[in-house]
Amino acid sequence: MSEYQSILTEVDGYVGILTLNKPQRHNAFDEQLIAEMTAGLRELAADPRVRAVVLSSTGKSFCAGADLQWMKRAAGYSDQENLQDARRLAELMATLNELAKPTIARVQGPAHGGGVGLIAACDIAVGTYDALFALSEVKLGIVPAVISPYVLAAIGERYCRRYMLTAERFSAAEAYRIGLLHELVPGEEQLDEAIAEIIDSLLANGPQAQAACKSLIRIVAGQPIDEETIDETARRITRVRASPEGREGLAAFLEKRPPNWVAD
Repeated sequence: MSEYQSILTEVDGYVGILTLNKPQRHNAFDEQLIAEMTAGLRELAADPRVRAVVLSSTGKSFCAGADLQWMKRAAGYSDQENLQDARRLAELMATLNELAKPTIARVQGPAHGGGVGLIAACDIAVGTYDALFALSEVKLGIVPAVISPYVLAAIGERYCRRYMLTAERFSAAEAYRIGLLHELVPGEEQLDEAIAEIIDSLLANGPQAQAACKSLIRIVAGQPIDEETIDETARRITRVRASPEGREGLAAFLEKRPPNWVAD
């Protein structure tokens, strides 16, 4: 794997792990972290060994949002420089959201601002009881614009109205209640156990089907159930059923054997 300064990447069996590694700065975003995360995700996406990706962090915090020194520098940028800077963060969020492989957020501590965006952009999120969350941008006189599509998709407009406008902190229990987290566990040991169980479930399924399923969700979400949507879904299942993986999955089921993507 490539050498990075702000993140760690590794492959453990079929699992790619990208770890934010700036604990002294609470894994806050700056130009380097954004660039390295984008590159690291693309590297794991391209690695044929990797079937699922876990996003984790070192230290006490998952991600504290924007680094204040980065924001201070950005305040002196020209309009064009500011736009390019924002687009790099948007590129990171889109890369994570659109990764063809399943993604899991391992949330061991507080997540603020863009950290909440990272969690929302993952397919699955598991957190510890003591994790805390905040969409804190308005406290700084800015808005959570780049992360808003992902947070809205995760928790809905109603809860975004409250937490984006108040910038108040909310608990892991509340994050679970409103849909930001899928599962809560007492501590980091249980966090790893829960993620291992999820990965076992993921690895039992067709990798190409999972990629197609992620694409399907993005296309269908929020669309009316009209003729165009119905036709699109019919075309998608037709393509997948006729694919080599689709044929293998059906044959394995009928022959009562594991499909060829399940490891021995």
